[in-house]
Amino acid sequence: MIGTILPARMRTLPPSPRPAKPPRNYLSYSSITTYQGCPLRYYFRYVAGLPEKTVSSSLVFGSAVHRAVEHHFNELMAGNEPPTLDALVGEYDRHWQEADPQAVQFGKGDDIESLSQLASKMFGAFQTSPLAMPAGRIIGVEEELRGNVVAGCPDLLGRIDLIIETADELVVTDLKTSRSRWSREQADDSAGQLLLYHELVRSFVPRKRVRLQFAVLTKTKEPAVDLHEVPADRRAVDRTKRIVEKVWKAIDNQVFYPSPSPMQCPGCSFRKQCRAWGELER
Repeated sequence: MIGTILPARMRTLPPSPRPAKPPRNYLSYSSITTYQGCPLRYYFRYVAGLPEKTVSSSLVFGSAVHRAVEHHFNELMAGNEPPTLDALVGEYDRHWQEADPQAVQFGKGDDIESLSQLASKMFGAFQTSPLAMPAGRIIGVEEELRGNVVAGCPDLLGRIDLIIETADELVVTDLKTSRSRWSREQADDSAGQLLLYHELVRSFVPRKRVRLQFAVLTKTKEPAVDLHEVPADRRAVDRTKRIVEKVWKAIDNQVFYPSPSPMQCPGCSFRKQCRAWGELER
């Protein structure tokens, strides 16, 4: 279990090749899920501050798609016409140009050209979807909010992809890219992120109802845009807060250990450091 205090030998850490960065005074949802996936990876990334020498092409691709969609909504928020398909592809290309080509690890069958063609098809699907022209007023795009949502834990820092205001509510949307269409179960399994964002937004706008949704752009042969609403059920919110509390207690107690996984380990940038940790344990 996350909150279990492990034997001291399991908390032994390899020396950092450089002084550890000052501890962060906030949590993000990605840091929480990093710890849940592998506590030692959390240590290397957020405590020791080790540089990541490789990055998966799927991560760069998702960030590039986000950048293009962000450009679309920024133009609408400024009162301009929606960007053309070429403009969206241009934003996508600019993100790739900023990436280190030597660091990108491509998946089987993927390359720059094939991913660019896929992105163009996804943007075409996005432009014809209801998401592209939302009802209401856009008041936030990649909006950064910070606040204390779990007692005894550092502030939560959230970057919200899209916030729409209508007469009755605020609609908080988080954009995802996925290899396949999400099921209801997948949306429920990912709900923790939006439930925490609900608490952040609610503290800033206490008098309006907050509606939560995932917008999932699929990387399928025929891309689609699906919206999945996440109910802000109080029991689900409280459960999510308890998880954050347990994760933070483990981090604060410096409970760091490897969590080998055939899904995560092959693409991890810290495999060498992880093996060194294992050698120290012998």
